[in-house]
Amino acid sequence: MKYMIASDIHGSAYYCEKLLKCFTEEKADRLLLLGDLLYHGPRNDLPEGYAPKKVIELLNAYKDVILCVRGNCEAEVDQMVLDFPIMADYCMLSEGRTLIMATHGHVYNLDNPPKLQKGDILLHGHTHVPANVETDTFRYLNPGSVAIPKEGSRHSYMTFEDGTFVWKDLEGQEYMRYSLYKSLKAMMPVRSNDRK
Repeated sequence: MKYMIASDIHGSAYYCEKLLKCFTEEKADRLLLLGDLLYHGPRNDLPEGYAPKKVIELLNAYKDVILCVRGNCEAEVDQMVLDFPIMADYCMLSEGRTLIMATHGHVYNLDNPPKLQKGDILLHGHTHVPANVETDTFRYLNPGSVAIPKEGSRHSYMTFEDGTFVWKDLEGQEYMRYSLYKSLKAMMPVRSNDRK
C-alpha cells in the first residue's frame, strides 16, 4: 500500500491541482489529508488560487481514496459539502509493530503528545513546516504545507510505502527520507550469533 500524505491546502485550488497531479504520478493507493482543506484561517494570507469551492470539486473527485482528519479550520458545515469523512480528530495506521497516529496537530503535538510507545510515530501538519524529529518516546513527522509553507520550506507532501517516508516538493523532487526499518534495526539488540 502506498500512501500520499498532505496537509494544509487552505482553499488553494492552484496547489490542490498540483497535489492531485502528483498523486496520479506517484500511483499512490490512498491520499491521507491531515486537515485544513478549505479555508485559509485568520493568521494566514490568502494562498495563490484561493477558491474553496473549486477545492471541494477537486477533492470530491477522489472521495474513494481519501482518508482525512479534521484540522482547526474545519467545521461541520464543511462535512456537508465534502463527500468523504473529515471530522475525526485522528486516525491510526500500523506498519508492522509501529503505530502511526495521524492528526492535524492543533490538539496532539510535541507540546501535548498522545500516549505513544517507543518506536511509534506522531504524524501531523498544522505548523506548515516539514519535520522529522526523534523524541524520547516517539518520532514526530510533518509533511509541511501544500499551499502555505512557512519558515522557508517548500510546497510539499510525503509518501509512505514499505516502511519509508519520503518528503517531496510539488515538482516531485525528493528532499528528505526516513525509513522505519533502518531505525528499528538500529534499535534491535545484537544477538551473539550476529557478531560472527
